[in-house]
Amino acid sequence: MGHMISAYDVARETRGIMTPETSPHETIQVSDRAWKALEGAYDLQVHVGPDVIARRIDDVDCAKEFLARGMKGFVLKSHYVQTGERAQVVTKAVPGSKVFGALTLNHSVGGLNPVAVELAGRTGCKIVWMPTVDAENETAGRLDGGTQKLPFWAKIQRELAAEGISPPPLLVVDQSGRLVEPARRCLERVAKHNMILATGHLGRREIVALVRTAKETGLKKVVVTHAEFPSQNLTGDEQKELADMGAVIEHCFTTTYTGKATWESAFSNIRKTGVARTLISTDLGQTINPPVAEGFAMFAQKLLDAGFSPDEVRTMAVTIPSRLIEA
Repeated sequence: MGHMISAYDVARETRGIMTPETSPHETIQVSDRAWKALEGAYDLQVHVGPDVIARRIDDVDCAKEFLARGMKGFVLKSHYVQTGERAQVVTKAVPGSKVFGALTLNHSVGGLNPVAVELAGRTGCKIVWMPTVDAENETAGRLDGGTQKLPFWAKIQRELAAEGISPPPLLVVDQSGRLVEPARRCLERVAKHNMILATGHLGRREIVALVRTAKETGLKKVVVTHAEFPSQNLTGDEQKELADMGAVIEHCFTTTYTGKATWESAFSNIRKTGVARTLISTDLGQTINPPVAEGFAMFAQKLLDAGFSPDEVRTMAVTIPSRLIEA
């Protein structure tokens, strides 16, 4: 799978400046069958504007596009702020759409901060992601974190570090592998407000500890975030094990579309875990990637082309996300 590299990108690279990831050339022709499979779908992870990072579309226009395509709605993800208030405004501005807020437990909201989780619950947020850009396991945003295929947020992280306002990375387990107390307090708030607990960019050991603790404490809705993403890179066996522990495994369009993992590995992992314990999201909104709604349909098309039935695609895009978000 090739990548489009502009002359500007080459110039930046030769000057030793961090180069953000670029999109591949892959063209995916979307059929009516793929769009039909997404009727009533929710995308549980979109990165649209307004955001601290430039985005290709904003909340309101994205909601209009989803509605026009017969999809129910989406969850607004920001690495830096909670999006509950935004979601309420969009839902009012686009009658018929269902847009939900979320919270990501990075340093911008105080890290593993139960107060932030409590207030997110009170503003109708549906998902709480464990640390992403500030997770100890996620190195892309660090000054020594390499320069290849960097996500857009890495630039912000490195600027904060260069200005001396970057606290130490966040780890959710102690030396014995048990969940740290602040993380446990956050889980209590997630349970209180019946939100979805998502694993963010944590590492394997942390993900296992989090899913196990969630099960022990009676949390019903746990999602393993973009399982093939490089900082997780969970094997099919690991994904199945986590699903056996009660988690739903999420696979994101951008991970495979941008060549961070192969389509074949994602499809194989879905089959190993089982469609009934899998959800698909886009993780879209970046300026260089396809439009969000179209990208969702491209994902559905790739699944259909790989031999998954329309009903199986609906299970992963409609049934399971609806169960998680509407319960």
